[in-house]
Amino acid sequence: MPRKKLDPTSRRRFLQQAAAAAIASSLPYRSAHASTTTPPTPKNRTPLFPNAFYPLPLGSVRPSGWLRAQLQIQANGLGGHLDETWPDVGPNSGWLGGTGESWERGPYFLDGLVPIAYQLDDPRLKTKAQKFIDWTLTHQQPSGNFGPSSNNDWWPRMVMLKVLTQYYEATGLNGDPDPRVLPFLTRYFAYQLATLPSRPLQDWGKFRWQDNALTALWLYNHTGDPSLLDLVRLLQTQGFDWQKNFADFRHTERMTAEQLHLPEGGLSDLALSTHGVNNGQAIKAAPVWSVLTGNPADRSAIHQMLTALDTYHGLPNGMFSCDEHFAGRNPSQGSELCTVVETMFSLEQSLAILGDATLGDRLELLAFNALPGAFTDDMWAHQYNQEPNQVECSLHHKPWTTDGPESNLYGLDPNFGCCTANFHQGWPKFTASHWMASNDDGLAATAYSPCTLTTTVRGVPITVHEDTEYPFRESIRFTLTPATPTAFPLHLRIPAWATNATLRINNQPQPTPTPGTFARIHRTWNPGDIVELILPLTPRLVPGFNQSLSINRGPLVFSYPIGETWLKLRDRDLTADWQVYPNTQWNYALAVDNTNAAHVTEHPLTDAPFTRHGAPVTITLPARKLKSWQAVDSVADPVPPSPVTTTEHIEQITLIPYAAAKLRITAFPHCAPAT
Repeated sequence: MPRKKLDPTSRRRFLQQAAAAAIASSLPYRSAHASTTTPPTPKNRTPLFPNAFYPLPLGSVRPSGWLRAQLQIQANGLGGHLDETWPDVGPNSGWLGGTGESWERGPYFLDGLVPIAYQLDDPRLKTKAQKFIDWTLTHQQPSGNFGPSSNNDWWPRMVMLKVLTQYYEATGLNGDPDPRVLPFLTRYFAYQLATLPSRPLQDWGKFRWQDNALTALWLYNHTGDPSLLDLVRLLQTQGFDWQKNFADFRHTERMTAEQLHLPEGGLSDLALSTHGVNNGQAIKAAPVWSVLTGNPADRSAIHQMLTALDTYHGLPNGMFSCDEHFAGRNPSQGSELCTVVETMFSLEQSLAILGDATLGDRLELLAFNALPGAFTDDMWAHQYNQEPNQVECSLHHKPWTTDGPESNLYGLDPNFGCCTANFHQGWPKFTASHWMASNDDGLAATAYSPCTLTTTVRGVPITVHEDTEYPFRESIRFTLTPATPTAFPLHLRIPAWATNATLRINNQPQPTPTPGTFARIHRTWNPGDIVELILPLTPRLVPGFNQSLSINRGPLVFSYPIGETWLKLRDRDLTADWQVYPNTQWNYALAVDNTNAAHVTEHPLTDAPFTRHGAPVTITLPARKLKSWQAVDSVADPVPPSPVTTTEHIEQITLIPYAAAKLRITAFPHCAPAT
């Protein structure tokens, strides 16, 4: 990546402007009045290169149907009560002025609490979030730095910056945005620009610089201060060079603690560059940098990174293995929940910048499988690591590369508490990313679930109701209601797997859309116009590790559900830690070579579709037991190379969505088809 020399006059101007910024009020923010339309999303100012799409202000998209029910489950569970049961984000948090945890956990908690509070319009959750925000905004230091004085790490402040941008947009959606935020950010970024040369990025901040840069670019689009671009260049110069790392990717095997020198204490650059969460966050590094450079190599680098992760560490649930460092393609290896939600956020931001439909496919794959697959049905407990082939959740040291024996328990803070604080961002940020403004002054549907969009297009208020049971059903119906007839383009993502998709407007057939692209419809839209999109959900076999097979239907991955016996390990105040043991056999080989023998059954959709009892769709297909495939130390052996040989009789096994099965087999060996 190019390294540009900083202009000292620009830095001086930035410092002068920051010093002149108004001092933020010490009183809690209250909106002065409500407006009736959503303010427009600022586009990239020159000299930045334009995005394909622009995220809409938080709250523009409101969930409905099963998606709203899912967010409500999170709000009723650990996500909405964490501060009541976990001291790290409780009243003694350093991010409330206390003497408790003062690093990343408070900001992590807020990074999910703010979006879910405003999407559900939940006064209780807003009040919880406001306490942290008010303390942060009213305790900025004279230097411009902020946060607990006991912690001077750049990294946790990067998370709080993301929180404040979401909060600013949410408070401005139906009223005046909190006026304290922009001056606060201006002062902090002036402090950063002045301080980074003598106190450069290191450790986590060095590898996560792109999150800091993202907020600096956001502020530039709001204020136009050119010195913010110097800050972005400085962050990139000091940050880890992810593009160089993946241009010559060498971490093609499972990492070990000995390779990483973990017993010596501290994390080396090798350990940090192979750490799952760092890589999940880094997926957006090249796209974010490309906004400043416009370089085609920067814009395409994300695919080089994703291809390397898939090739050497890809798993059938859409994740790459990281428990918590790279662990190869064996589906008995795990992925850290923090990595899931950070990868989702990176994909959401990268999709906005690049407009690449395939990034939306990958985003949905994670959102509908890996994300809900790491939680109990009520979201009162979660795993640190999840496995696609997960045959037991108990206290064991295998198969983790560097994690401990609690890693796949369901609990309050198994193994390490980062995921406890950070998982909250997954569902609400995914919801917010369903719709974006397009650079050609239209709208883009980038992911699909039931929701309602309220925004302004070309100065005209508009509501779009998205009625669907996707991803469990194939029909998506949009009802557009502009205040007056308005001409603008509507972009609809057509997944790469959606061959023979069909599109109708007011019941009139439209040209067949091309898979892996956005279908662009430019017309004058009238109140009550209806767009119907059908994405055929045909089962397909997906090859994997050791020639194994997984079964996908649309964005859903399917798994064989192993019988579960739940054993409480210990109570944890409002929640508990659980082990889960198998009570049925699981070692099957699929007796298929295509999906002709697969029988799909749709069941009524409930408000809990990612649960075993509420699975809205099942797939039945032939299989044979494979007695030689066993578990050792509570972990399934690597799936044996296919084709396998077994003389066991044919059985019809029924698969359910991946996230509905807490014990599961997702990658199967295969044998000769049924005769």
